[in-house]
Amino acid sequence: MKPLLEICTYTVADCLEAQRGGADRIELCSNMHDGGITPSYGTVKTIRKHINIGMNVMIRPRGGNFVYNEYEIQIMLDDIRMAKHCGADGLVFGCLTSDGEIDTDVCKRLLDEANPLPVTFHRAFDECNNPCRALEQIINAGFVRLLTSGQRRTAEEGIMLLQQLVLQAANRIIIMPGSGITPNNIVKIACETHASEFHTSAQLVRGKGSDASIVAQCVEKIKNITYGNIQ
Repeated sequence: MKPLLEICTYTVADCLEAQRGGADRIELCSNMHDGGITPSYGTVKTIRKHINIGMNVMIRPRGGNFVYNEYEIQIMLDDIRMAKHCGADGLVFGCLTSDGEIDTDVCKRLLDEANPLPVTFHRAFDECNNPCRALEQIINAGFVRLLTSGQRRTAEEGIMLLQQLVLQAANRIIIMPGSGITPNNIVKIACETHASEFHTSAQLVRGKGSDASIVAQCVEKIKNITYGNIQ
């Protein structure tokens, strides 16, 4: 299986350049400075019209922690309906309890609304107290993919836990390393974790003050390195 590359994007230009550069899928967010929240209806609708690669939409009502009150849950449910209406291929969300556990009740409500779209549990996982228990809860809830840095600042630093998660998952869920992945370390991360999907961001590959076309150049480099080194 050839590895798959997902790019976190924030603008129409990011998405178009990621597609031109050969990305397999985008994770569409807004508000880079808050770590990515739900994009607007207009943004999702416009981007869906102009790209034909996979588009997963972030469902996150605000920055900060991942403990949500009922008002915020209702916002997330409405945003799920919006993303489905606009033609999202998948969704991305995650919810925790105040004591650092997976909020399985809230996740179930959101997953029920998301059905039949596949859903990725995002890096809220990296704040869980017990990653092995959390992974089983995420699998049992019905998520198809887990985005994680291995509970470290970057995926490269988290390789040890990523290895363990891939083994524990045993093909029941996709473990997708993300955070700090670049053309310089993706081969190392892939070979040591045996993951098949990888996530990087337009923020990382674009660089301060650079044009969005840099996204495409870095996507091309990452894809070539990955495909050339992993069987």
